[in-house]
Amino acid sequence: MDIGLLSAFLGGVLALLSPCAALLMPAFFASTVGAGPRLLTHGAIFYVGLVLVLVPLGIGAGAVGALFATHRQAIVLVASVLLVILGVAQALGFGFDPARLLPGAAGLQTRATTATGWLKTLLLGSASGVAGFCAGPILGAVLTLAAAEGDMVSAGGLLAVYGAGMVAPLLLIAALWGRLGATGRGMLRGRAFTVLGRELHTTTVLTGLLIVGVGMVFWTTNGLVGAPELLPVDAQAWLQERSAVLANPVLDVAAILVLAVLLLLIWARRRRAGATAARPGELRGSGKP
Repeated sequence: MDIGLLSAFLGGVLALLSPCAALLMPAFFASTVGAGPRLLTHGAIFYVGLVLVLVPLGIGAGAVGALFATHRQAIVLVASVLLVILGVAQALGFGFDPARLLPGAAGLQTRATTATGWLKTLLLGSASGVAGFCAGPILGAVLTLAAAEGDMVSAGGLLAVYGAGMVAPLLLIAALWGRLGATGRGMLRGRAFTVLGRELHTTTVLTGLLIVGVGMVFWTTNGLVGAPELLPVDAQAWLQERSAVLANPVLDVAAILVLAVLLLLIWARRRRAGATAARPGELRGSGKP
């Protein structure tokens, strides 16, 4: 994992916790979905919704960067300056809503509020990928990194990692929602404080400093080319060697069978629970007056 991927993942985490809509998504999932396999299913659908919007944006940014691939020094300079500007804007609480710049985003948000079930979760994921005044500079920073990649596949993958950074804490917080209590939720929301008469927020300041730091590293490492790998080369080679063992058709079939059995067990358990819940009503209806 390199610094760009880690920054994109952390950006997704901080976008979810941004003060404009802090913990709204985890609260929604905790109250309507609960925990267990159902939460994981809705989380996967939410991530698909994110990917459907974010990855094309990343591919587009990568395509734009590829057009100027021969001017790498200029790209590194512009991207570094833009990252620092976005970081400062984020730290000072100056945001923007990317959804206003995309055609059809307003209609998508409206459909997300009126839909139900899995469709609602899918549309919420799609809308959450680009919506949010506080998260605007974060998405702008990740798109800047994606454009600097100069490769559409890598740029799309970077936005997919950003989406994963939003989903991972969402599922964790939603699963632990009942145990967090008011104190735990308050800590996750962060706190506001005033500097020179301007109200700031701990989450936005932390996010802004992260983006500024990435911008400075981006400049000093020639677009992260000279940045050290966060995972040592020996460790990467060891993981690749071990993962090669998993590239086996027998293991693939076994994994599919295990997944199918788990799905059948979940279905059977839910069906049994539904039958148990319906039985008292059936008994009352069949009783004599």
